Amino acid sequence: MQLNYYNKQVKELQLTPDLKTLENNQKSLEESLPSKKRSIATVELESGNYGAGLRANSVAVQKSEQLLQTLKAHKHERQIIILQDFPDPDALSSAWTYQLIAEQYDIKCDIVYGGTLSHQENIALVKLTNLPATRTPLQNFKKRDLSSYQGYVLIDNQGTTSALIDVVKEAGIPAIVVVDHHNLQGDFKSEFVDIRPGVRATATIFTQYLQNGLLQLDSSISEHINCATALMHGLHSDTNRLMQAKEEDFIAAAYLSRFYDGQLLNTILRATRSKRVMDVIERSLKNRIVQNNFSIAGVGFLRYEDRDAIPQAADFLVTEDNVHTAVVYGIVHDEDEELEVVIGSLRTNKLTLDPDEFIKEAFGQDSTGRFFGGGRTSAGGFEIPMGFLSGSNEDSGYAKMKWEVYDTQIKQKLLKLVNPKDNPISSDDE
Repeated sequence: MQLNYYNKQVKELQLTPDLKTLENNQKSLEESLPSKKRSIATVELESGNYGAGLRANSVAVQKSEQLLQTLKAHKHERQIIILQDFPDPDALSSAWTYQLIAEQYDIKCDIVYGGTLSHQENIALVKLTNLPATRTPLQNFKKRDLSSYQGYVLIDNQGTTSALIDVVKEAGIPAIVVVDHHNLQGDFKSEFVDIRPGVRATATIFTQYLQNGLLQLDSSISEHINCATALMHGLHSDTNRLMQAKEEDFIAAAYLSRFYDGQLLNTILRATRSKRVMDVIERSLKNRIVQNNFSIAGVGFLRYEDRDAIPQAADFLVTEDNVHTAVVYGIVHDEDEELEVVIGSLRTNKLTLDPDEFIKEAFGQDSTGRFFGGGRTSAGGFEIPMGFLSGSNEDSGYAKMKWEVYDTQIKQKLLKLVNPKDNPISSDDE
């Protein structure tokens, strides 16, 4: 009897205050918004069907209100949105959504990235939706006048995967907004921070902002339709076609289903692979070794424009029978910057394998304490600068020798984790 009474009291303490607090948060958010921009949350609350949803969506409601206040504090300013050097659909769509939300407060935003788009779906996404993101190589970015920006924004990254971030910081531009779904990657100062590693996609977070009234999508406006389509693609991409989606991702997808263009999304998803991508996949098949259900393949030298062939090869190898994890890597040459880096991608369908932990343990950190890679559910990647050994590949014998050294070193680091009995790893527990 005492135990049942205690459990009842605990439940009341857990649920009642939370619901009241969330209702107050929602009311505060609605009062802050223009009257015509009522959120879906309010409609559901008034209909009496929102109790459980409010509790589950507490963070989204609170963060939406905080972002709203941040935007109001920066009316009439200009901001620069910095994406990772090689942005994916999740980053591209989320950045576009932020730009549209900010426009309501007369905040002009430019979306930039330092690398390139080489994945056929990413290229199709930008072209077919007229997504306003601009490639700005590092050398060009250094020459750019940044004095017109009052702040910078990081979307789907925390600055560790962009070559442009140091230039922005050196210019003295403050961080205004950071929104990401990856693990926290260090301490940084920003007025608004929404980092939720438990969420499968940054597109889900931005869709929640829309659901909470920060922007009322209008199906008669083509830009809104295209942005909703891009968000659906970002959500689709980062949840492995919704197969790894959580409840909040499905709710976000249901909301976007009112606005997105299904035919346009299907066209994007059916973008064909180039011959160069197929060549890299063929190389990965030829060079792979399979041990303990891991498939490991080095694909040699690649052009900078073809680096997205590496994750596509990993996607392909992980579908082989008796393989639960695939790692593909190669040396990518950037002619513009005259440098080379080892780029690798990991794909796994093993639930107990954490890509973030695996990659960080395999490749460690550089001299500044920055990890060479990381990951999220079912996927990860790494990037290792080659420094002094970059370039000078005119001599085929030298290039072959350089590749063999890196290929051997990477395989050795991976196999220490794949075959711990054959390659024992020392630990503090021993």
